[in-house]
Amino acid sequence: MTTGVALPARGAAAELDAAGITTPALRGAYARCRALNAEHGRTYFLATRLLTPAQRPAIHALYGFARMADDVVDAPGAATVAEVVARIEEIRARMRVALSGDAGEHGDGGWTGDVLADEPVVAALAHTVERYAIDHRYFEDFMDSMAMDLTVTDYPTFDDLAVYVHGSAAVIGLQVLPVLGTVVPREEAEPSAAALGVAFQITNFLRDVGEDLDRGRVYLPADELAAFGVDRELLGWCREREYTDPRVRRAIAHLVARTRAIYRRADAGIALLDPVSRPCVRTASVLYGGILDEIVAADYDVLARRVVVSNARRAAVAGPGLLRAVAARHRPGARRRTR
Repeated sequence: MTTGVALPARGAAAELDAAGITTPALRGAYARCRALNAEHGRTYFLATRLLTPAQRPAIHALYGFARMADDVVDAPGAATVAEVVARIEEIRARMRVALSGDAGEHGDGGWTGDVLADEPVVAALAHTVERYAIDHRYFEDFMDSMAMDLTVTDYPTFDDLAVYVHGSAAVIGLQVLPVLGTVVPREEAEPSAAALGVAFQITNFLRDVGEDLDRGRVYLPADELAAFGVDRELLGWCREREYTDPRVRRAIAHLVARTRAIYRRADAGIALLDPVSRPCVRTASVLYGGILDEIVAADYDVLARRVVVSNARRAAVAGPGLLRAVAARHRPGARRRTR
């Protein structure tokens, strides 16, 4: 059977071996997800290197599906809104078929059939969801938020934004939690996992204000901006001139502080995770929080350029994380927990 997916490279193959994924076509599907993560999610991908090899394919599958849907919404080109809606609904329909278990025959713990040939990312997702018993509604909520991006271009309040962020970010934290494992009943760790997803998302909003404006969207709550004399028109004026007005700087500073508070709430839940997963999540939190540090260092100038965390900073954070990850894996009595 021809699947149209490439076989995994050596590094990916070792991870798939560790995860017990042996069906060639399914291995190719997971390899596609890993490639998406490596190409587009630099910070996220670096953090996944701190997980055990057996955990990584599932995280790549979850990321790959989210990336695929997000790319459909944000893809440049001449596609009309109706065409993008149709593609989003096509992905949702394929997702539902795959998650229902009707996508094809089960074999060797994997998937075969049309969905594997046509949408390898969806096939890898379905295999991961089944393996870790992840709640299907998280993916419905995610697709709902992707659809919102086609019609909603701004948010009056944080409460309004929370509806979108629940599906676009909080559920991502909830999706990965079963893969990470916990040392308490899973529901006790869920609020922190959701909060970390939200913190990552709002960090992205603050970093990408200019790019989002170029797409016709403002994800920063209008009432929070208005408190500092900022509105959409001022943001657009600054973007056109590559200039950040002092009022915008003050508004961004306020939102950075608010986002840091969300990180603090989320970080309290790291101790609830399986010890082998804590270095990965802690590193991801520090690296993403580092984006806020770079925004501050740039004096909140987020409209003229896109701030990034330097490779040196990434290495400085990931190095100690790797040592903690290795120590956790070799600790006497260490084992995976999936409560």
